[in-house]
Amino acid sequence: MRANKYQDIVTIDDVVNELNDIIQECISNSDPRGYFAVLYKKVTVKVKEGIENNYFDDGARMEKLDVIFALRYIDAYNNANKNLVVSRSWNESFSMAKKDEITVLQHILSGINAHINLDLGIAAYEVNKGVNIHELKNDFDRINQILSSMVHEVQYNLTTIWPPLKFLLQKTGKIDDLLVDFSMKLARDGAWEFSVILAENEETEIQNLITERDKKVSSKIHLISPSGFTLKFIFSLISIFEKGSVADKINLLKKEL
Repeated sequence: MRANKYQDIVTIDDVVNELNDIIQECISNSDPRGYFAVLYKKVTVKVKEGIENNYFDDGARMEKLDVIFALRYIDAYNNANKNLVVSRSWNESFSMAKKDEITVLQHILSGINAHINLDLGIAAYEVNKGVNIHELKNDFDRINQILSSMVHEVQYNLTTIWPPLKFLLQKTGKIDDLLVDFSMKLARDGAWEFSVILAENEETEIQNLITERDKKVSSKIHLISPSGFTLKFIFSLISIFEKGSVADKINLLKKEL
């Protein structure tokens, strides 16, 4: 791991390299946080391809946004490893990694919750600070099209890795309902609205607004780790069919996602 990430991570390639380090570290330590890291690396590569293919209106700005966005995750991951304070949202996500009964899908969704619902709006605000935030809207929507497609791709690929999951999804529909409730559309709309709120407020109010947003986002964890009997039972069944060690499952995700 790099000693000073804010100085060393300045390009999207730097982000990919750092995510590779995190993934390998999670494999070595049998750390379930690696599931989200694998997904996030793939998203980052897709964004990089979009920049190279002129998918975005402003490729240079989008690379800067990607780096700011990624650093919020990387910083949270490393601070948690050092027992330093992280946002409530990331704390909730990382706490799930300590629970044996949590499924791969739940781990990934918990990371999405923290990173999209909290970090993305902050990154959008920071990259366009001092400029009309609405100039970013088209590219913001484009990056979210990539993020949204990845959620559905993850669900499909998880059923490929663990075929019984497909049967459970088809027969119950419950997990599909959960994904709809936790949909990327709602997540991205909330992230954009939050970035606009930040842009329209004074600098002295920003931290208070982020703190309040963090509280709301962290409370969404109940959608991912439900207390109702039916969903708990379904997730328990899914966890049974997820064969292999944590390292095995991370390597499977690297191969299939």
